[in-house]
Amino acid sequence: MKKILLFILFVNVGFSQDVIEWSEFYKLKISDFQSPKTIIGETNNYIISPSCKMDFSFSMSNYEFMLTKNFNSKVNTSFTKGASILIAQDSTMASNLVSYAQLNFNLIELYARKYRKNLFEMKGVFSQIDFFEKAYESVGKEFNERQVEIFQETSSGLLIEKVNILDNQIMEEIFELSEFCKTCKPKKKKK
Repeated sequence: MKKILLFILFVNVGFSQDVIEWSEFYKLKISDFQSPKTIIGETNNYIISPSCKMDFSFSMSNYEFMLTKNFNSKVNTSFTKGASILIAQDSTMASNLVSYAQLNFNLIELYARKYRKNLFEMKGVFSQIDFFEKAYESVGKEFNERQVEIFQETSSGLLIEKVNILDNQIMEEIFELSEFCKTCKPKKKKK
């Protein structure tokens, strides 16, 4: 029994090291791009494909669902190292592309916070289980439009000065939504 338990713990630790949850204190590094397809040098191409995502899931009884208003902890923003690809001509370009990946990771966290805010504002005691779909509609559309704008404005991450300016703007917006971080408890609005 102990051998099986140790194996399960080892597997869980191995998988968790591959995933980075968003944090204002952690910045992506070149070494985080661990796909076997990652190449720095020996190429004339450049590609940045960070495996960043936002996901939402919960499991609770009908009674718990009825009484739950704060779903912040149920919305996660993560980066998967083993699925993230970086191809660059040299370390300078690689570093610039990683800054662009960080910008995208931060953008996903911003829209995760907007989604958490919508969930909090839309969830009532008698809400239907599908309320989360309505909460996501505007956020998803706005996220896609903003991601395309950033791609165009930064010339797919090559204009590092623009990347830095946009990243600072996004971080300001993230902090404006500070009560919608994953571990935060939003204040109830008084009527």
